Amino acid sequence: MGGPLTHSTLRSVSTSQAHRPFSVLNRPPPNYPGHVPLTSIERLALAIGSAIGSIRDPHRGDLIAALAEATAKPYFITRLRNAMLLDPTGRRILKDRPRITSQTLNLEKLRQLPEGSVGRTYVKWLDREGVTPDTRSAVRYIDDEEEAYVMQRYRECHDFYHALTSLPIVREGEIALKAFEFANTALPMTGLSLAALATLKRGERKRFWEVYGPWAWENGSRSKEVINVYWEERLEDSVEDVRRELGIEAPPDLREIRRREREERRKAKEREKAAKGAIV
Repeated sequence: MGGPLTHSTLRSVSTSQAHRPFSVLNRPPPNYPGHVPLTSIERLALAIGSAIGSIRDPHRGDLIAALAEATAKPYFITRLRNAMLLDPTGRRILKDRPRITSQTLNLEKLRQLPEGSVGRTYVKWLDREGVTPDTRSAVRYIDDEEEAYVMQRYRECHDFYHALTSLPIVREGEIALKAFEFANTALPMTGLSLAALATLKRGERKRFWEVYGPWAWENGSRSKEVINVYWEERLEDSVEDVRRELGIEAPPDLREIRRREREERRKAKEREKAAKGAIV
């Protein structure tokens, strides 16, 4: 991995790793544990089926994962890998191949870190949302072994992006974060996920177009490539410092906005009930 890399070198690497076409009758052996080589037709069918299923149910992580892998080639995951190769930290990540799991991260130790640190913010977000680092599916449908790791890394870093932006895992928050990721990574799945806007309530859609959509596009497109953050080395750093370094502004607190709206609806119902009682 050492030494400068030119764009021509990156292109030659990608070309040398290309796979020849095959059919279901002469499927090649897997390139890494869990790998499932797919024909072009199978990949297209997987993309269509997983896209329809994930739009119907945005909480189906398995379908979203399959959609990401089915649409990552022939260009997008290679572009993301090349972005890592062109960055010193990205190259170290590709060399070290760290994994983000409850075994590799000491979550109890993270809970003891100072308030406002990356690690403390991350684990507080996990605890609040009721999720763990072990919920991310293993990559199966990307042929190149290194590119498969890049997708795995992106997938396992997703919760750090949530913590960095404070966006909750409710449907509205997931769509806002996917819009940010699309502007930053250009992975098609993140853009296709925006079709789930149709499943939001009218007020939520309005808020996306007026607040979170513009925030996502502006911050995702101008910030540094978030795939190149070595999160394991930044756990004790300030979240604010990491945001400034990346060029990301925190969006309005969606959880607090939704809490205020629920409170306003509750009070409105109480007023309506009181008014009806006074009439009687």
